[in-house]
Amino acid sequence: MTTTRLSSGGPWEQRYGYSRVVRAGELAWTAGCTATVDGRVVHVGDPAGQTAQALRIGLAALAEVGAEPGDVVRTRMYVTDRRHADEVGRAHNAVFGAVRPAATLVVVAGLLDPEHLVEVELEAYLGDR
Repeated sequence: MTTTRLSSGGPWEQRYGYSRVVRAGELAWTAGCTATVDGRVVHVGDPAGQTAQALRIGLAALAEVGAEPGDVVRTRMYVTDRRHADEVGRAHNAVFGAVRPAATLVVVAGLLDPEHLVEVELEAYLGDR
């Protein structure tokens, strides 16, 4: 089985020793994705905007290893405030409503940058591709 590990060049990957996306055979996983673009948090104060951006980052990483949105079988969403859950869930639905992966949404005490309101992880099954 071949394993592929790719980096996005994000500010924490090299420092903390992880990959943005890993594909091992038929499966692919992203690291936690936030609304960080070029080292800066975008959509500050906007949980839906941050979710949409984090999902775009995760899907772009999966695309680099051959996965499409329809291949996503599981998502995890971490939010810093339960009041953001509905906005985050609706942003998730805008991307995955037709796919309907297994999903988890967890309220956490905080994320690495205090401006991060949400972090997402994606898992994909690619079959024989």
